[in-house]
Amino acid sequence: MVRAVLDTNVLVSALINPKGAPSKVVLLVLTGKVIPLLDERILYEYRIVLRREIFGFDPFQVDEYLAQIDNNGEFIAAAPLTFSIPDPTDLPFLEVALSGHGDALITGNKKDFGKPPKGLKILSPAEFLEFYRGPP
Repeated sequence: MVRAVLDTNVLVSALINPKGAPSKVVLLVLTGKVIPLLDERILYEYRIVLRREIFGFDPFQVDEYLAQIDNNGEFIAAAPLTFSIPDPTDLPFLEVALSGHGDALITGNKKDFGKPPKGLKILSPAEFLEFYRGPP
């Protein structure tokens, strides 16, 4: 089973465009084919961002969406990192991915994470779908 951390921008993009690569990634999570690695900081960010008025998402739909992700997820007790990344607000995602020995961290903003630490793939949603499917 593939285990991955989803950056918040993947969830936002999936709700905005239900036909894009982020939506396909989230569908893999919601159907139990990919296990999302989580901690309370990540779930908190998901809730706060997805409830922003600017997006106009239905709060009930957001709650249902997050409940499914939470139910399918694996909670990780993440160790703090000893190095910095270009966007320090994304540290929880990288800490969970590394501590949980995730297969990938999926994001629409790869540059925010800098050079990937050894053993972790930092992939866009489209790259993750290719990784998930494997070689042709």
